Amino acid sequence: MISIAEKIDVPSPPARVWETISDPSAVVSCIGGAELGESHDDGSFDGVLVVRFGGIRVRFAARITLELDQDEREGRLTARGRDGQGATRFSGGAVFRVSENPATDGTQVAMTGEMNLSGKLAPLIESGAGVVVSRMTREFSAALVERCALPDATASESTTDESDAVAVPDDTAAPAVRPGWWRRVRDRLARLFGRGRSRPPADAASAGTSAPAPFRGGRP
Repeated sequence: MISIAEKIDVPSPPARVWETISDPSAVVSCIGGAELGESHDDGSFDGVLVVRFGGIRVRFAARITLELDQDEREGRLTARGRDGQGATRFSGGAVFRVSENPATDGTQVAMTGEMNLSGKLAPLIESGAGVVVSRMTREFSAALVERCALPDATASESTTDESDAVAVPDDTAAPAVRPGWWRRVRDRLARLFGRGRSRPPADAASAGTSAPAPFRGGRP
């Protein structure tokens, strides 16, 4: 029999860790040599795990059942299967629980389980199980921490803070009128449209006096 009792510290909120560890496809992605297979009507699914014991690679195929308690953030896993050559059969189960870790402001995942083996390779697998389980736990822990640190799809959509907003020029706004611009335009229009008019006498223009005021009666 192989016993498992491991605790993994993850520097992410419990909700995020539970979301990952309760998803079989996410868990499988954290285990080297593991593959997720077909799902069945009863909720179980097939899985494959390739493990190296010394110089021997053993391919296990299993039928797996997963029960989840969302409120308690606890899961129970049972598996039954055999190696690829049918020389060894196994059955086992594990319980995992996700809880807040006040000491690290993160999350702790506690796992306990047992696996029973029978058949030709059972003595070899049991003798090297301690080293294999320790190695797989380290690899799984590192992959789980990395995956839980990834942002959600909704979190990746950042919003712009008002303090970081950059003013964008409004192309529809009227351009500012430069000083003297309208005077030059007015003078040019006066010259263009004043060409057809008769010029005043030179002596009147040079005198610079205005026309006499109209007679209103009485004294001039």
